[in-house]
Amino acid sequence: MKISPLIILLVLLACHAVPAQIPPAPIGAEKPPFSLDEVQKRHFLFFWELAHKTNFQIPDRYPTDDFSSIAATGFGLSAYLVGVERAWITRAEAAERVLQTLAFIKKLPQGPEAADVAGYRGWFYHFLNTQDALRYKTVELSSIDTGLLMAGVLSCMTYFDQDNPTEQAIRETADYLFRRVEFDWFLNEQNRLSMGWFPERDGFLAADWRGYNEAMILNIMALGSPTHPVPAKIWEKWCEPYFRAEFKGQDHVNFGPLFGHQYSQCWIDFRGIQDPYMKKMGIDYFENSRRATLAQRQYCIENPGKFKGYSPNIWGLTAGDGPDSDMLHEGKKIFCPGYGARGAAIDYQEDDGTIAPTAAISSLPFAPEVCLPALEAMWNRWPVGKYGFFDGYNETFTEINRSPKAQPGYPFWVDKDYLGIDQGPIVLMMENYRSKFLWDLMKRNPYIVQGLKRAGFMGGWLEKPEVQKATNGISFVDGEKATLNPTIPLDQNGFFQRAIYRDKTGNKLPYQLMTPWQSTVNSQKSKVNGQQSKVKSQQSKVNSQQSKANGQHSTVPLVIFLHGSGERGTQNHEQMRNGVHAFCEKWVREKYPHYLLVPQCPPDIRWGGSSKDWETLYQEEPTVPGRMVLELVGKMLREHPDIDPKRVYITGLSMGGFGTFDLLMRRPELFAAGLPLCGGGDPRYAEKIKGVPLWVFHGGLDDVALPRCSRRIVEALEKIDGKVKYTEYSTMYHDIWNVTYYNPAVLEWLFAQKK
Repeated sequence: MKISPLIILLVLLACHAVPAQIPPAPIGAEKPPFSLDEVQKRHFLFFWELAHKTNFQIPDRYPTDDFSSIAATGFGLSAYLVGVERAWITRAEAAERVLQTLAFIKKLPQGPEAADVAGYRGWFYHFLNTQDALRYKTVELSSIDTGLLMAGVLSCMTYFDQDNPTEQAIRETADYLFRRVEFDWFLNEQNRLSMGWFPERDGFLAADWRGYNEAMILNIMALGSPTHPVPAKIWEKWCEPYFRAEFKGQDHVNFGPLFGHQYSQCWIDFRGIQDPYMKKMGIDYFENSRRATLAQRQYCIENPGKFKGYSPNIWGLTAGDGPDSDMLHEGKKIFCPGYGARGAAIDYQEDDGTIAPTAAISSLPFAPEVCLPALEAMWNRWPVGKYGFFDGYNETFTEINRSPKAQPGYPFWVDKDYLGIDQGPIVLMMENYRSKFLWDLMKRNPYIVQGLKRAGFMGGWLEKPEVQKATNGISFVDGEKATLNPTIPLDQNGFFQRAIYRDKTGNKLPYQLMTPWQSTVNSQKSKVNGQQSKVKSQQSKVNSQQSKANGQHSTVPLVIFLHGSGERGTQNHEQMRNGVHAFCEKWVREKYPHYLLVPQCPPDIRWGGSSKDWETLYQEEPTVPGRMVLELVGKMLREHPDIDPKRVYITGLSMGGFGTFDLLMRRPELFAAGLPLCGGGDPRYAEKIKGVPLWVFHGGLDDVALPRCSRRIVEALEKIDGKVKYTEYSTMYHDIWNVTYYNPAVLEWLFAQKK
């Protein structure tokens, strides 16, 4: 392997940066000197030696033997190919193992029953019993785990291209398994794939695959299926909730645990190819993952949790094992989950001192200048076993007798297990760093190429003539005719996009936005004469009463929702806890298409309109987040011409109820109506909002924000003939939002208002 002088220089510099507290000698068992071959081969042997002797499935973990993992089996199938390329096994040995694995998978029973099957409609259950490879207990039929299995299947289909009975059988069996997967069955009314299905209640999970995470490859395969493809719109719907933000000096689409940046790129070379989102951003997904890797390393260097061992060369947070116990650290009790998705991003910080070696190692192709020194430093510092690095290490956790997952004999927590889904990316991504083998292999797979094209990827290697010809001669079903499955419940959080508004001085206001075309998909199956007929997915039309007679485009309202004090923060999701989802109810989305803007107030600040003791005060200058909300509303009106400026509504609860009055008083001409809950306004300024229709709500027994806060402003408005209604729930306390927002009469009143 050739390494450029620049990389060598960067590696030496990075190694020199290791703090003095890291000992030069390893803690634990003796091991051979560090080498890429030694590390990669040990992790490869996890798959080669531990596959079940009769059903060839890969254990989820070892030495703990609970069940096998279909995702780990997918990684294993591709790892066998790496073994051939590295001459650790012969091609014939790999071909025999692969054919045995695929043939066994093919004959496993499939059906809707809850037991004695391995899958249904081509999909497989997340975990399978060790001995018979049938469904383990009541786990879900898993879309992502089936996807990772199929990625391994397709890699074998492409690799074994020789003209002999074994390799021909591999190609045919692999092709059969992939064609059998009914991707379209998992497609919900949002044009997204559900995460899972359970036969016990004949029910899909409302959680779906959206935004940037490990399921990129699942969506690409669904788009590239020759038999059960999904509509091309699935990729647009996948990209909608991307959360692009700067974190630790890196501007990128954020996702906390590093596995989300790595899994799909174990097989797909995203260098130089771009979908519409990345083209607009000016980078590719490879560069995005590089930035995420550098950002997480910087987070670990800064080490806000002050955990032991973190350094420029000891870092890496991702999903994996932890101590499964609590520990006392920095005067606080911290619980370290047994298995958890640790990570760091603008909206996600899950960190308990547990470092997973797979995090940094599997980012080797993205940032070798920092990942290679990390790999060597971890090898020299920590104990390893026959199959390489154990799944996790936590130097802060020292009471190892309190952890059911700890290996004895070490001064800090060392996991006793290896995990297949962490071992696999180490083998595959080390190989992509060393030779680009899997990347180059999958460029020849017709279904991956087809999926990338339908997702809108262009440029780079996709434009090469040999790649353009990869799908020649293959008959593909028209994916645009796929029927959305109306039996899949919708996750209401899936209607929103996340972003951050920055003002001229650098202040940040996180927000989520629901748009009408996200919220008004109206696709369903209806039975006609006992048969199902397909109703095309389309946006619901805005009521004809809302349409302009002069032929211009229809316009829709904008609702601003201000949360309470308990939902303040910076991670851009706490504000979705209370009341927001009433506006996402199906009847609301269909009857009143609208934009819904949900900003998040930073900690220790208020929207405005009240002091900390809830005495309503109106200050001449708005608070920073209050001012930024008004600026953001202006931005929405400029950027979305389909928003009707005569139907801008504002509502809020608790702190947001006070903020509603405050912003109404600052810009009464902007709003068509206000709906403040358990808040209050300064009665001295009632004249300012005299002409704005208001419906004010409060709990009569509210001991958090006293009812008098609402009563005083309502009385002041009534004295000057203000357009105000007041409802006080005599038997309710502070939490009145559900009974209010889920009342159809309330929302019907709100959406009827117009300036």
